[in-house]
Amino acid sequence: MRKNIIRLLVNMAVSAFVFLILSLLIFDQFVQFRLDDKDIYNQFHKAHLDPRIGYYQAGDRTIRYMTVGQDTTCCVLFIHGAPSSLSYWRNYMMDSDLLTHARMFAVDRPGYGYSGLGHPEPNIQKQALLLKPLLDSIRSLHHPVILVGASYGTAVASRLAMDNPQDVDGIVLVAPAIAPTQEKTFWFTPAIEHPALRWFVPRMLQSANTEKVHHAAELRKMRPLWGNIRVPVIYLQGGKDDLVYTTNADSARLYLKNAPSLEIDMIPGKGHLISFSNKPQVEAAILKMVGMVTHKMGS
Repeated sequence: MRKNIIRLLVNMAVSAFVFLILSLLIFDQFVQFRLDDKDIYNQFHKAHLDPRIGYYQAGDRTIRYMTVGQDTTCCVLFIHGAPSSLSYWRNYMMDSDLLTHARMFAVDRPGYGYSGLGHPEPNIQKQALLLKPLLDSIRSLHHPVILVGASYGTAVASRLAMDNPQDVDGIVLVAPAIAPTQEKTFWFTPAIEHPALRWFVPRMLQSANTEKVHHAAELRKMRPLWGNIRVPVIYLQGGKDDLVYTTNADSARLYLKNAPSLEIDMIPGKGHLISFSNKPQVEAAILKMVGMVTHKMGS
């Protein structure tokens, strides 16, 4: 009898363990916030658009990007936040007004989408280096280039502009996370980095968590470099953003003293996800920046 009970308990434990593993694998598949190439093509083709998806090697990393639109007077490069992927921007890249004025690009940042899901690069300078080949390719089109970043992606966009000032003509920052410690942190964030707990977390969230742990230190490294940004900047944020604090706007005013213009638009009553809740205002800011940089090019 005792052996039967032990055998039953062992079988139950093994079954529970297998169920846990399967559940985590299924959970990981559902929590990715990414579209594969086929799904992107299908969505854009339904909108009568013909996107191009490409991959390039940067060091030991493979980076995925996409582009849509005709060569016009301007190029826009969208950089997503955490967690997310280039599909975050698909409604913008399907927008007829934006397509009329700009050729648009978006990229899966390292650790997201199909750029090594679950294998992040927490060093923002290195992230910018991994995106530089795409920026170089865009710049070779001889158009003005505008960077549009959201949340964590604003720090990456800013670093890309700092390190390549000659290749960027304007920046739009959406819900910016650019000031050290001026964002919500969670007590469990450091714990999740422990190997014993990390494997319980979906890969996309692993990437976001690692970036979160290192974010403040990485932003401190950028402090001496803000003077390198000498292009117009538009800053948009929800007035009730409780994830990235609105005090980031004060830091923007301090950091961006060399920008020829800095427009800060705090949207009353809105939270962090204004890219979705206030798309018309974000789109208007992008179009305004397009007008600013193309006017400068023509003058």
